[in-house]
Amino acid sequence: MADESSTRTVLVAAGANLAIAVAKAVAALITGSAAMWAETMHSFADTGNEVLLFLGLRRSKRKPDRNHPFGYGQERYFWAFLAALGIFLVGGLLSIGEGVRSLLVPEPLESPWIGIGVLVVSAGFEGWSWLTARRQLREDAKARRRSVREHLVRASDPSATTVYLEDSAALIGLALALAAIVLHMITGWAWWDPAASMAIGVLLAVVAWLLARRSKALLIDAAAPDDVMETLRDSIGPQPWIEEVRELRAVYVGPSQLLVTLDVAPCGDLRARPAGELVDHVTDLRERLLRHPAVADAVITVVS
Repeated sequence: MADESSTRTVLVAAGANLAIAVAKAVAALITGSAAMWAETMHSFADTGNEVLLFLGLRRSKRKPDRNHPFGYGQERYFWAFLAALGIFLVGGLLSIGEGVRSLLVPEPLESPWIGIGVLVVSAGFEGWSWLTARRQLREDAKARRRSVREHLVRASDPSATTVYLEDSAALIGLALALAAIVLHMITGWAWWDPAASMAIGVLLAVVAWLLARRSKALLIDAAAPDDVMETLRDSIGPQPWIEEVRELRAVYVGPSQLLVTLDVAPCGDLRARPAGELVDHVTDLRERLLRHPAVADAVITVVS
């Protein structure tokens, strides 16, 4: 169900961004606005990023095999990292470069009302995509008893998070481009346009850094957050045969997929009993952990 929601969110975003990118490109050609060109590059970058996220979603669903015993869940993190690079290079740096070029060689703004119309329509498409991503985030956050803000930081599935942050940046960028065109019309000062283009580029660079940082953390086996660890401890519960839980570790091997390792010290009287009894206890505990929906595998080590 979560995968279906992520796929729907990504496809909605890809369709909306492609339509917006084409409309912005036509408007940029007509108006000559640097901010509109920045928004065009932004939308084409977002469209490419949704394609990368979709690839990650499809490839991550492959079954475990000999070379990847825990499956291919981390494919999503790799493709999300590439999407962040795309936002930075295509959206951020090119937008800043276009702003600098327009600042050095200002150009007159033509047919501004066409640009305004395209930006307003684009805001509607972006708003639709943003609401779709936010709806999924709220549902996922509610299922995990988190706020949306907490889930943005802790989510192990980067798809909806990436779309949500991309669309949030897009809405802000549209507002900046619209303000630049309107101010240019009112004041006649041509530098509003390149200033907005550079601001959009900086905004995209910041979003790209946030997404890349999260993808990097997940790629290097990020530990499960505290609320997930609490549910794991509840799954273990008090065990009369365990004297002490020395160490409980859980790392993500894919979206909502954890590898759990547990070091336990058995009670003293159990050590004097047949080894088969201890093996039965360990097996029962492992099966209890595996019943947790997020646990892909569990390794229990008995220590003295």
